[in-house]
Amino acid sequence: MQGGAEGSFFRNIQQGAGIDLSFDTPGELVGNMLPYVFGLAGITLLIYLILGGFQLMTSRGDPKAIQAAQGKITNAVIGFVIIIIAYFLVNLLGQIFNIEQFGPIFGK
Repeated sequence: MQGGAEGSFFRNIQQGAGIDLSFDTPGELVGNMLPYVFGLAGITLLIYLILGGFQLMTSRGDPKAIQAAQGKITNAVIGFVIIIIAYFLVNLLGQIFNIEQFGPIFGK
């Protein structure tokens, strides 16, 4: 689908369903969802850090429990770093290659 046809396609679906959403293209949909996705990722990071820290405090020196807690904390941080790097990498590649479709996704 081309740009205009794609927008009218989503508008037709919204009108047929009797709803009016604030997007006309998939890029706008993703762009509208990104702040919530990053907020959810931050909340998830916080929860995993708290759970890992609690597990570490209650491990009572058990090496397996300590290793499991450290693994939980490490995995939470690695996952969050991957999300942030993916965002900036896609944004950077969109700017380098001048991909205009990324504009609505990243609010440009």
